[in-house]
Amino acid sequence: LSSPISHLPSPISHLGMSNGAMKLTLAAAAVTAVTSLVYASAFSASSRSSRVVGQGGNNGAKAKHQQQQHFNVPPEILAGGSECREEVILAVRLALEAGGNMTQHYDSKGTADENIDDLDISTKMNDSDFATAIDVKNENFIMSEINSHFPTHQIIGEETTGTGTVPPLTGEKTWIIDPIDGTTNFAAGLPLSCVSIGFCLRGQPYMGVVYAPMTNELYIAVRGKGAYRNGVRLLECTGEKATKTLSNAVVCFEFGYARTEEGVDNMVDAVRRLLKHGLRTTRTLGSGVLDICYVACGRMDVVYTGMAEEGWKPWDYCAGLVVAMEAGCTMTHLKTHDETDEDDGGNTRSGYEFNMYSKSMICGVNQKLVEECRKVVLGPYWDIKCW
Repeated sequence: LSSPISHLPSPISHLGMSNGAMKLTLAAAAVTAVTSLVYASAFSASSRSSRVVGQGGNNGAKAKHQQQQHFNVPPEILAGGSECREEVILAVRLALEAGGNMTQHYDSKGTADENIDDLDISTKMNDSDFATAIDVKNENFIMSEINSHFPTHQIIGEETTGTGTVPPLTGEKTWIIDPIDGTTNFAAGLPLSCVSIGFCLRGQPYMGVVYAPMTNELYIAVRGKGAYRNGVRLLECTGEKATKTLSNAVVCFEFGYARTEEGVDNMVDAVRRLLKHGLRTTRTLGSGVLDICYVACGRMDVVYTGMAEEGWKPWDYCAGLVVAMEAGCTMTHLKTHDETDEDDGGNTRSGYEFNMYSKSMICGVNQKLVEECRKVVLGPYWDIKCW
């Protein structure tokens, strides 16, 4: 098995370190080095870099150093007992580098330097569902690196799958990739998009890495190890998150690609029911992965999808699911479509047993809020067993 850090020299073996200790030492050095390189290339020419490195003097240098430190893998993630230490180190490097590929378009959008032809947009199902050259470039890069370091692992990628059937998730070690989640936002120059890299063990999500280059945020989560944003652990379901109800909640949904009369009516009617019930506000951000991450860190309180043809795919769920679960959230199906959405006991799948091939999802900061929101969204049909 090839290691993502196997290319590094190992002259420290004479220090008496065990192979395991030496490997972790080299791994940490690799991530630190890549962090510095990616940070410099991704942000040095960016207008937003003034917030970090353009402050002048020692303050600017200190801020830059602190940001680089935030992109390191938290030591708690690498501590003993994790089954994916090398995988998470590789995923962080790949997410940061792929995010760096997105910055040139973002920085040039709307300026004399913009060249829309560079995106080479190609449609999939319809004009609302498309990919750019950067989507393809990122996925090819990520898959190539994974194949190089872990040749026995399986990979499911959005652009490789295209409009075809999504490969089934087996018990094999499997990576699930969205090279740019929020492609419409990206093409339009809107800042909410990200690179999403998930990793599954024994048929369930185990690790998630999400990098949003324009907001400069890196989410890392490993099952049983917690979820982190820029090196700081996300709070679990305590305090305000534990007591949040629908009447004071920020509710997120995505309208997706549904354009049929029935589909539009179903989605709009759900929003109408929410507004009539009462809530703090609604949001539609255009990136399903970031929707889930934002619920995980309390920026929003609940997100749902699946009232029409806008249901998501495994690459929209995998990495974000781990972030949400490790932050103490509840994630389940908005409605069950068939027996694959239920466990052996006939209960709706949730948490790490969530069916990522399902047509619907609801995720919230606590279980009570999820059930309250679900009933309002589905209205008179909330207790129907299968749709």
